[in-house]
Amino acid sequence: MIAGFVLVFNVLALLWVVLYSFIPIPLTKLMLIEGQSKEINYQWRSLEKISDQLQLAVMCAEDQNFLVHQGLDFQSISDAEKENKQGGRIRGASTISQQVAKNVFLWPGRTWVRKASELYFTLLIEMIWSKKRIMEVYLNVAEFGNGIFGAEAASQVYFKKSATEINRTQAASLAAVLPNPKKYSAVAPGRYVNRRIVWIKEQMKYWGNEMTYDEKLVKQRIQ
Repeated sequence: MIAGFVLVFNVLALLWVVLYSFIPIPLTKLMLIEGQSKEINYQWRSLEKISDQLQLAVMCAEDQNFLVHQGLDFQSISDAEKENKQGGRIRGASTISQQVAKNVFLWPGRTWVRKASELYFTLLIEMIWSKKRIMEVYLNVAEFGNGIFGAEAASQVYFKKSATEINRTQAASLAAVLPNPKKYSAVAPGRYVNRRIVWIKEQMKYWGNEMTYDEKLVKQRIQ
């Protein structure tokens, strides 16, 4: 009985991940939840129609080892634990892959079941999807403001332009609000967000001001 349930679950999960490896994500659980009380602004765009600057800004802000880890960044987890023990602002260590797994396949929450499911789906998408696909999905389902999901919707709302047209500062501004998009604003940033924008732009400069998915080049840059 249990073995049969586990087999069916694994087969369905695998088919779900394979299906989402090439079709636009229709909706996420968070969109459905928020859609009960407000209008949702969500516009899917392929990665080719999202600025390289935003791809780079998000990687610099959220997960600089994105292109070389296999879903989990153990060094970041260790660093976050050390910093959090010292007090002050709590630092997270979720990778972009983990955030995609949570946003696309799961539900909000902090239970052990949800965390275990997040790990399972993270490893699945890392096995089946390319890094470009993971970034594409992330930039389309991430919340950039209250009910504003995806790079295209955020670019249109905040900057009145397509996601393919935003510049480095605008890209850094969008990336800076990702830790808490309901609290922070990309167009009216406070002191904390302004500091993050400056830091993200410095990191982008270090990476050469352009996004690359060349793993060898990335390894050279993070050494």
